[in-house]
Formats: sequence, C-alpha cells, structure tokens
Amino acid sequence: MDDLFVARSKETLAKDKSVVSEFWRQKYRDEASRNWDKFYHHNATNFFKNRHWTDRVFEELRPGHSFSEKKPVLLEIGCGVGNFIWPVLERNPDVFIYACDFSKRAVDFVKQNEGYTQDRCQAFVCDITKDRLADIIPPHSVDIVSAIFVFSALPPEKQAAAVENIAEILKPGGRVLFRDYGIYDIAQLRFKSGHKLEDNLYVRQDGTLAYYFSKARLCELFVQHGGLVELDNDYVITRLKNIKKNIDVERVFTQARFQAPIDSGVLEKAISDTQITIPAATDGEADSSAIIDMAVDVK
Repeated sequence: MDDLFVARSKETLAKDKSVVSEFWRQKYRDEASRNWDKFYHHNATNFFKNRHWTDRVFEELRPGHSFSEKKPVLLEIGCGVGNFIWPVLERNPDVFIYACDFSKRAVDFVKQNEGYTQDRCQAFVCDITKDRLADIIPPHSVDIVSAIFVFSALPPEKQAAAVENIAEILKPGGRVLFRDYGIYDIAQLRFKSGHKLEDNLYVRQDGTLAYYFSKARLCELFVQHGGLVELDNDYVITRLKNIKKNIDVERVFTQARFQAPIDSGVLEKAISDTQITIPAATDGEADSSAIIDMAVDVK
C-alpha cells in the first residue's frame, strides 16, 4: 500500500467518530453464533461459491506438494457450508479434513452434502475461542490449518485464544494458511456511521462481525501469542470491477503462512503417539467461527 492510499484511508476512517453503545457491543459478541445461524437459514448453501482458487495462492494445497506425499490431515476452521472442503477433497484423493464452525446450521449443511463421507471428512460444531480442539483432534496431528475469512468474525480479544487452540493440534512443522480482510479494505471504508464497535471492528447489517487486519496484528497473534514461525505475511491488493454496477474499487486482504516450530522432543512424541485414525463423527455442541467471502462483501 502506498503512502497516499494509506493517508486517504486514515482520513476517511477518522471521520467516523461514533461507536456502538456498550450494550450493543456486548450483544453482538454474545449472539455471534446465533447471527451466523440466521445467515445460513436465510442463504442456505447459495451465498458463497466453492473456493477453487485456494491452491493457486497456497502451494501446500496442490497435489504433488510435499504435504501431499503422505496422507495429509487438514483442519478447516470456520468451514461454513464447505466451500473450501469440496475442491480440496476433489483435488487431493488422500487428504483427510477436519472441519469446524460455530454455526450448527452450517455444519449440518456440510454433513448433508453428497460429497461428505466420514472416511475423508469429520465436521463438528466448535467455538475455537473456548472449545479445546484437542478434545476431538489428537494433539500435534494436523499438517495444515486453513484460516480463510474466519478470524475477521472473531472479536479481537478472543483471537489470541483461538491461535493458541490451533497451535496445540499442529504437527511440528505444520502450517497455518491465513487469508482475511486487510486494513483499509473498501468494505471497511464504506461502513456508515453506527457500525463501528472499536478500531477496525465493525458490525454488518445482519449482526455478523467484521475485523480488518494489519500485518503487525497477525504477527502479534501468531508469533507472539501462538509461538509460530512467520513464513510470509503481506497485503494482497486486488482490483474489483463490475461495469454493470459501476464498481471499480481496490480490495485489500491479508495473506500469510505460519509454521509450528520443529522441536525434536515434540516431534518424537508426535511420531510415537499420533498414528492418525479417523474418529467417529460427532454432532458436537457450542458456537465458533464463520466466514464471509471476498468480492461479495462490499458494503
């Protein structure tokens, strides 16, 4: 991002000095899973398209990558209705995917999909900010965690707990693939007064939350709190054009990869203790994370 773009964006954001009242800030936090359930009740599986682009931006998801040489285990957090899951399963016949979301309705849609089989996928309801993933997934057993448009749905004060939760189930050398909204994205700049909960945190009209990340915030979460190693961490700026709707704007996303340290003691324990077996499916209980996709979320 160039200096002029940043300066203009800061000027735009500075004009909105109003914040939502404390009552409503807490209410939106408390009703996060309920609001996403309402979202999926209204939109079912029709809102997001399948994410066929993920292997273009993350090489780890491509067939033939070193993570695919043996049967890799993935965890998709904030799985929604499975738009990440189905393309990955189709491209990689040996992969097994755990998938969780804090919307029970979304998880039910995943389980109802004709592509869902328990020998290749286990979907469960989980709030990654408070429900221990290691109660369902063996510790140090996951090769890749995909965190794609999910952390933006979490209040900032709960994001560090989610990272620590993820770190517990990553193998030594396992990776987190992250993509989400970046600070000064056009969706952030276009929020009208009355939607701001705090700096970089907003509420949409449907009650779902949207947080906009800086690179520094990602480093703070995954490196300082999570103890992971930063492989790359940058802004991705794309131009969104729609002539019919007279739209010509720049979208700003954050994209990063983080890796669990390769510690010899942890590695030996992981090798001896975690021969992966596919557990029985569980309905689970709780609330958890959610997603909203890229080009559609211009407000």
